[in-house]
Amino acid sequence: VKVKIPFGNKHIDAIFSVPEKKSTYGVILTHGAGGDMNFPHLVSLASYLASHGVLCLRFTCKGLNIAYRAKAFKTVVEYLKLSDEYKLSGVFLAGRSMGSRAAASVIRHLSQEDDDDDDFIQGLVCLSYPLHRPKLQSKLRDEDLLFIRCPVLFISGSADEMCEKQLLEGVVSKMKAPKTIHWIDNANHGMAVKGRTTDDVMEEINAQVFSWLRKNVELEHK
Repeated sequence: VKVKIPFGNKHIDAIFSVPEKKSTYGVILTHGAGGDMNFPHLVSLASYLASHGVLCLRFTCKGLNIAYRAKAFKTVVEYLKLSDEYKLSGVFLAGRSMGSRAAASVIRHLSQEDDDDDDFIQGLVCLSYPLHRPKLQSKLRDEDLLFIRCPVLFISGSADEMCEKQLLEGVVSKMKAPKTIHWIDNANHGMAVKGRTTDDVMEEINAQVFSWLRKNVELEHK
């Protein structure tokens, strides 16, 4: 289902992947610095989640300014929260590369505002989190991650040139949130692995995301 979400004097293009049965939880998903919501990895994850009973809303926000991207993400969260059609008890924010930075930024700001949106957000999924620029490991983009309290899943390639394995493990060890890292062996930042098809890699990623979501929703209900 295509929707246009009002955003200032513009709008954000978004698409719902709707499961057959009514979903109580949803995932909001966005792309990295290049591309849009039709990036194949996002389409693959959205349809996988919907076919496993999880509502997924993916959106496009062009713009390389992280504050602007985070503002757009927050607008989409508000939109879904107030939706009469899909009454959800909570959402997980998810993004690829820069999209995951925007998601982390939104969660940090909401938790600092004592906003009731904070309870609505159940967790964060970071696909290829860009911890640093290529070859510039001295400056880490970890400030938002250290403030987050909700569960976080990282899925990163062990050969990601923007997320050196030991550096991410170091940041994760300092995080206060419940966290999980799933490494895709030999994958680069774009999740390409020599000798494996994109579909094969996506199957691994999609299954990991879904099982982590399910675990966290079950914990919530205990």
